[in-house]
Amino acid sequence: MTAFPGESTERYDIRSRLDSDYYALFADIPAADRDVWERAKAYVDEVAPMMADAWDRAEYPIEAVRRLGEYDLVVDGVDHPDLTRISPLAAGLVNMELSRGDGSLGTILAVQGGLALRTLALFGSPEQQQRWLKAVADATVLASFALTEPDHGSDSVSLETTARRDAGEWVLRGAKKWIGNGASGGITLVWARVDDEGADDHGAVRCFIVPQETPGYAGTVIEGKASLRGIHQAHIRLDDVRVPADAVLPGANSFKDASTVLYATRSGVAWSALGHATACYEAALSYAQQRTQFGKPLAKFQMVQERLAHMLEDVTAMQLYCRRLAELETADDLLPTQASLAKFHNTRAARRVAATARDLLGGNGILLEYGVMQHMADIEAIHTYEGTESVQALLLGRDITGMSAFA
Repeated sequence: MTAFPGESTERYDIRSRLDSDYYALFADIPAADRDVWERAKAYVDEVAPMMADAWDRAEYPIEAVRRLGEYDLVVDGVDHPDLTRISPLAAGLVNMELSRGDGSLGTILAVQGGLALRTLALFGSPEQQQRWLKAVADATVLASFALTEPDHGSDSVSLETTARRDAGEWVLRGAKKWIGNGASGGITLVWARVDDEGADDHGAVRCFIVPQETPGYAGTVIEGKASLRGIHQAHIRLDDVRVPADAVLPGANSFKDASTVLYATRSGVAWSALGHATACYEAALSYAQQRTQFGKPLAKFQMVQERLAHMLEDVTAMQLYCRRLAELETADDLLPTQASLAKFHNTRAARRVAATARDLLGGNGILLEYGVMQHMADIEAIHTYEGTESVQALLLGRDITGMSAFA
């Protein structure tokens, strides 16, 4: 194309990986973990065009989910003899890499693997696991985790969806919201409170497998999202949905069991935030080296170098948090509040990095083709889900003071 005066650069190449690792935290990882990481990179490269188009159109490319299963990347470190075993470090690197490529991919993994697959592996009966576990891991069956309700987000412990026994079946009634895969034609793991006066489990929170074609189940895709536009999340209504007695997961008997799953996925959110921040930092660094203003590259300006140093500071701290999380989890020493601190720090830091990168790119920062604006929007979702900043702060405050400030 002919260049006109004032138009010497058509576009900038700022989405390529730089593998930023200032403290060489990932230089010594085992070969098996690196192989999984490289597989995640290959997957992201394959589906990147599809996801970019899907995010722009707010469509959910089911083919990308199927390919995630075919790459055997759904397992998310879930420990079960029927699943491929990968280390906590490898699982974290996959989460990071998917989110570095596209935030919706990170959320697809969190829903299909981190929440649904983990729930089945932890609490499902042998029969339930035989029927569903491999199908969910392969992504031949899409699965969702339905805990959050329209009236109960941060206080999901107060969920009002009920499950009552009737003629040898369970009858579910209630509503759920923000449920990834909840309107995608697979299965939904519904958390509900038992309503059965006189029964030992009356008032207990239990989990039920509900095929989405079951009469009374209605999942409606939530429209108008400005974040995570490449995955559909649903508003679900359960209008006296009847499921057989064996639909209940025998190992899920209280809200504490739901919390066990959430604690595990909180680490994944910390890694996801790192992926987003890495993409933004590397885009800003590449742009500063390529973009010329006032006769020299932006990278030669003192203010730009200072901004890049601040971003590197945050990214490196996030990497330190994540590597330590993996070490603690490998040793089976990870505490829920340690995962909370990592999530609390990393999503806040990712917001800072994204905001600085967007500003450094100037007008180009709002263009979706450069990625930063999309990451900035997607970070807002992960900053909220798996426990808001305020909830994480209260969990940490209770742990370090010994006193609860929850209402």
